[in-house]
Amino acid sequence: MSQKDPKADDSGALSSESSGAHSAEPAMGRFAAFASSRGRYYAVILAVFSAVLIISNISATKVIGFGPIVTDGGAFLFPIAYILGDVISEVYGFKAARKAVITGFGLQILATLVFWLVLISPPGPGYENQDAFAAVLGFYPRIVAASLAGYFFGQLLNSYVLVAVKKRMGEQKLWVRLLTSTGVGEFVDTLLFCIIAFAGVIPGLDFINYIIFGFVYKVAVEVILMPVTYRVIKLVKKHEPSYELPGA
Repeated sequence: MSQKDPKADDSGALSSESSGAHSAEPAMGRFAAFASSRGRYYAVILAVFSAVLIISNISATKVIGFGPIVTDGGAFLFPIAYILGDVISEVYGFKAARKAVITGFGLQILATLVFWLVLISPPGPGYENQDAFAAVLGFYPRIVAASLAGYFFGQLLNSYVLVAVKKRMGEQKLWVRLLTSTGVGEFVDTLLFCIIAFAGVIPGLDFINYIIFGFVYKVAVEVILMPVTYRVIKLVKKHEPSYELPGA
């Protein structure tokens, strides 16, 4: 299988450390490769990533409770966005991950503008659900603001830490960089999102419970789905022509 010149990779490509490891340190496993964001699967992963982000933020407008556990509807799907972010960062590099974050945020802003235009438009004949529509999606801009702040810093930190650890450790011990990056990113994300979206909405100790559970839950999902993440990353690396494997 032919490989592209690593210098032509627009995803962050090989660092000086990793490119040196290719020729001088293959036995130490310090080689760190990244595929081009113009590769075969990047657009597909980016599309799913953006859809997950939008669906999660709409779902997050509802606060839900399971006994003493307080969370929001975004908890069902949002952790998948971090897993997809890990796949993009691991395979395509930091610049490609940053591009994905910016694309997702742009789509979020577009969705917010559309919902706002629909909300302020006069209801047509026979439509009796204006108050219900406003009660749900009228809260959506605050959710988007929380998501933009939390996810911008959280996901970028997640990607930065993962790529930095990979450049230092090479292709080995993927679980270390997945857990490290998720812990940092999810903590910042959860803290910012909860404060901006629900401070003053969820009262007292329930709000503290909401923050703690949100962080623990998201990290737990990452751990539980780590075998799936491993498998997806392995398949994408294997079938992505621009990804140069160690020792290639």
